[in-house]
Amino acid sequence: MNILFLFSLNALSSSKKPVKPWEFHFGISYISSVLKQFGHKTKLLALSRDWGKKNLRFINEFIHLFSPEVVFFTSVATEYPFIRAIANHIKKNFPYLYLVAGGTHISLNPNECILDDFDAICIGEGEYPALELVSRLAQKNSLTSIPNLWIKNSTAIEKNPTRPFLEELDSLPFPDRDIWEPWIAEQGAVVLLGRGCPFDCTYCSNHILKSLAPGRYLRFRSPANIYNELKELTERFPNRRDIHLEIESIGLNKKWALELCSLLGYLNSKLPQPISFTTNFRIIPGEDYSELFKALADCGCRLLHIGLESGSERIRRDILNRHYSNEDFFFVVNLARKSGLKISLFNMIGIPGETINDFRETIKINRLCQPEHHFTSIFYPYPGTVLYQHCKDAGLLKGSLDTDTERCRAVLNLPGFSKRQIQRSFTWFDYYVYRGHRPFSLILTWVFNAKLKAKPHLMQRLLIKSILVILSVIFEFVKVLKKSIFKQINFFLGLGIFL
Repeated sequence: MNILFLFSLNALSSSKKPVKPWEFHFGISYISSVLKQFGHKTKLLALSRDWGKKNLRFINEFIHLFSPEVVFFTSVATEYPFIRAIANHIKKNFPYLYLVAGGTHISLNPNECILDDFDAICIGEGEYPALELVSRLAQKNSLTSIPNLWIKNSTAIEKNPTRPFLEELDSLPFPDRDIWEPWIAEQGAVVLLGRGCPFDCTYCSNHILKSLAPGRYLRFRSPANIYNELKELTERFPNRRDIHLEIESIGLNKKWALELCSLLGYLNSKLPQPISFTTNFRIIPGEDYSELFKALADCGCRLLHIGLESGSERIRRDILNRHYSNEDFFFVVNLARKSGLKISLFNMIGIPGETINDFRETIKINRLCQPEHHFTSIFYPYPGTVLYQHCKDAGLLKGSLDTDTERCRAVLNLPGFSKRQIQRSFTWFDYYVYRGHRPFSLILTWVFNAKLKAKPHLMQRLLIKSILVILSVIFEFVKVLKKSIFKQINFFLGLGIFL
């Protein structure tokens, strides 16, 4: 059978290959690889709300050219209204196609999503539910009693229980990267090391996702299996030298991580140009990570992504359920840097209960740390999370949530931190953190970029982007001019001394 996957991101540009490497979707990719393993053909279509009615033309053309029989959708909360509208269009114009939706938002809100234009929805992991569904459709067999799927029939909705979490991740084929080739232009790549998370952060959905099925939620691929995928990846895409190792925290199992580092180091020793790795790290007070950090640096890892989230210990402890002190944070950062690792921080602004003074604590910690990179976002209350319910109970949600420019525009007006203050803090974050430490022209470019991210419409973003390009040209011209003037002064000074 021909299977079409639909993937959407609000921030996609209109370029030929608009998807960034870190936006690679593992759910789609693993399902596609399993379906291909059993003889089915798959293709991916990337869409963007920015493209407006062009999306419908793209869909119509794609369906006519590829002739799929099943269409799979995936969605997070902010993309769901767009995905629902696309499903409605397909159901009206191609009623013979079987539509299936999955992803985090669907798993957290199945009772609402099943009422939309989908023939079935998937709760939890989707590889083998999708295979079973497609196989039965191909053989024209009954679609009843497929675990993980809620299926519409002529009279009712069949709500099947979930099968256990997949225990042996090594049993899966490597994720399908071929379907992404028309869409990803960048040189980097992402490799998944495991699934699940042991933590219960209130802004995240893991606490619900782990309850959706029986079995072990936190699982790791074997180091040998990861090594084999990386080896294949470097052979197929020799120019992809920057690879992110995706996992909740590389420090969750130190013995496993050290074995993996040994294999990564061996792989790099065989390559003419070594791979540069990045990965995620979660602070656990009292743990000694000196051996792990050295092993990471030795195998080619250059940067750790660490979740600070807030510089306020109160916010982290009482609101986010993240239990480490600022002293713990700096201990880990200093230890990592001593091993030769660079630091990237995750920060959030506008957290429920946060005040302007709490935000100043975040700035203070960032200024002291001076991270080489950071991912700073505005808090978004995802439906199904503990903090979403807190926002609802506290009366912080006024009307429907703004789904445009996810995590780049303020959605909450907090008593001690107004929506306007939150947005301004997001825009000027780099200035507050790096002034006096980085070139002013570079900081100004970052500020404009933050402003650009908060614009919901493509034309507005393009306008600001044009201003950014003009400014960068001016800055470069001034830099060259200053160098030229400096050289002339030195020449005449030298000439005067010579004379």
